[in-house]
Amino acid sequence: MKNTNPDIDTYLGKVQKWQPEMKKLRKVALECQLTEELKWGKPCYTLHNKNIVLIQGFKDYCALLFFKGSLLKDANGILTRPGENSQAAFQARFTSLKEIAARESVLTTYIQEAIRVEQAGLKVDFKKSTELVYPEEFQLQLDQSPALKAAFLALTPGRQRAYNMFFTAPKLSKTRESRIEKCTARILNGEGLNDRDRG
Repeated sequence: MKNTNPDIDTYLGKVQKWQPEMKKLRKVALECQLTEELKWGKPCYTLHNKNIVLIQGFKDYCALLFFKGSLLKDANGILTRPGENSQAAFQARFTSLKEIAARESVLTTYIQEAIRVEQAGLKVDFKKSTELVYPEEFQLQLDQSPALKAAFLALTPGRQRAYNMFFTAPKLSKTRESRIEKCTARILNGEGLNDRDRG
């Protein structure tokens, strides 16, 4: 295979599950003339530094994740939303090498479409943060602190969603309050929930 990245050779050499399937997905991606990189600890395929697809391995399946999958036509109905809050990325999931081989030409077509979407500069129309429904504990904090509200609204929509999901998840009000309290300083500093601590 042309343009292989030694970091991906190492990664695939260590993979216990889905190794043959991942190697096949790698071959399909490389044949579409994409650049192979290791990002988020996974094989990622880019075009002019823009992410197109990512190979993922899970317990029950492996997947080819399309970063802007929501913009693809999905004529063959093979794409799945990875989580209920996913707005852009969609996965093509597989449980066998045979399944990937049977869909190889379809995958190639989808990757080529994803490349065209990126080349055209198309963007996913994310739901605005105003559509988020905050837990009442957080809404109270936002109402009481104009500084916190301003800092939160200055965050990117993705960061706002991440915090909101984190705050909404616990069933107990006390746990929600504790999470909000722990994250307040990060929000005021303009940091996302998953940003690495600067140190």
